[in-house]
Amino acid sequence: MQIRYFDHAASSWPKPSAVIEAMVRCVEEYGANPGRGSHKMAVRASRTLFEARNHLSRLFNIHNPNDISFALNTSMALNQAIKGFLKPGDHVISTTIEHNSVRRPLEFLKNKRGVEVTYIKTDEHGVIDLKHIQAAMKKQTKLVVCTHGSNLLGSILPINEISAITHKHGARLLVDAAQTAGTLDIDIQALGIDMLAFPGHKGLLGPQGTGGLFIHPELELEPLIHGGTGSKSEDIDMPNVRPDRYEGGTPNTVGIAGLNEGVKFVLNETVHKIHNNEWQLTQLLISELQSIPDIHILGPKLNEDRTGIVAFALPHIDASEMSFMLDQSFNIAVRAGYHCTPLAHETAGTLEGGAVRASVGYSTTIEDVECLVYAVKEIVRHYH
Repeated sequence: MQIRYFDHAASSWPKPSAVIEAMVRCVEEYGANPGRGSHKMAVRASRTLFEARNHLSRLFNIHNPNDISFALNTSMALNQAIKGFLKPGDHVISTTIEHNSVRRPLEFLKNKRGVEVTYIKTDEHGVIDLKHIQAAMKKQTKLVVCTHGSNLLGSILPINEISAITHKHGARLLVDAAQTAGTLDIDIQALGIDMLAFPGHKGLLGPQGTGGLFIHPELELEPLIHGGTGSKSEDIDMPNVRPDRYEGGTPNTVGIAGLNEGVKFVLNETVHKIHNNEWQLTQLLISELQSIPDIHILGPKLNEDRTGIVAFALPHIDASEMSFMLDQSFNIAVRAGYHCTPLAHETAGTLEGGAVRASVGYSTTIEDVECLVYAVKEIVRHYH
């Protein structure tokens, strides 16, 4: 039976064939350490990282590719940004729909380093009132950190407006693009983003173990990792040169080779086309699910802006049980539980039982959506 994959918000699948081929080619032909040698294999490995940074710069409108440092995932990039930027006595503003990869570093700094944290509440659909951000600003506010798109609700935050408020008060803006890189237009310059954390394995269609962080050229962060860089080896401290300062140790060259092809795929398809396709599929999914009695569909309503995420809950069926039955009986992959964002579940009113999250991607079809809707209705009918 064909797998109907609705877990793109966790990792996109399947990957474009060019991604797989590039990774195999890297292992077979030039699997050496980039930046650590001058032989042909090492130079080719370095060139692969250079190409990937260039393609990412095109996608995000970043002037200097070296302002992008690679990371293993968005969580690592967010930790580098948050822990590397904030100092004792600083104040940071965030929201109640953040992933734990934002909340946990903030709580760590709050409890261990005396950083003050304010969480701005959104409404149950994930919509934020900008007046609350404005009111929360203080003289000590150094950073605003927020998601671009909620990984539970699918809501999209107004980054441009948040950036304007942030910079008006002399603070910096860090954006978590875990759910939007590759599926929503992200222009660093136009949106006024100071730091952007992004995954390689979701909308950018690369493999797991890839991601990165854009750091504004005016910012200097304390490195999260101290180690070998292949440059300035005689110095006891991490070098100041980018991206070496934030890339201690051997990078995931094989993964970045795949990521490079994933980003090229997105650039060729265009973000607009990818988002439009996801939009059509989510609208179809929501409109069909709405016919199920007592269903609670989270996030923006039909015809409102959202990402490719549609989460739902049913009062008489446990979310984990629904997910298990979809997998075992219908070969449909979804994600159930709390999705590493208990604050968002509290906001949505689903903290007690969690929710089922179906997320579409570039490879999702109308037939996939119809199969998911049919399966959910069959499970509900069985329970009645």
